[in-house]
Amino acid sequence: MVEIPVSRDAASALDDERRREAVGRLVSNLLRPSAENGDPLKRVIAEIKGETRAGGLTDAEIDAELAAYNAENRL
Repeated sequence: MVEIPVSRDAASALDDERRREAVGRLVSNLLRPSAENGDPLKRVIAEIKGETRAGGLTDAEIDAELAAYNAENRL
C-alpha cells in the first residue's frame, strides 16, 4: 500500500471500495513498465503533449499551464 495525495473531492469519491479498487488497478496498469513499450506514464504524457501541439500549443505554453495548475493545487 502507498499513499497518493489527491484532492478532497477525489478522496470523497474513493470512499467507495469498488471505485478504490478500480482506481488501484488503473494506476497499477499505468505504472507497470514493460521492456517493449518503455515507461507507460512517459508514453501517455508524450501522447498528450503531441495532441496539444497538434492543437497549436507550444511546449512552453504547456509547461506554463502545468506550472499554473500545480501552483493552484498545492495544499
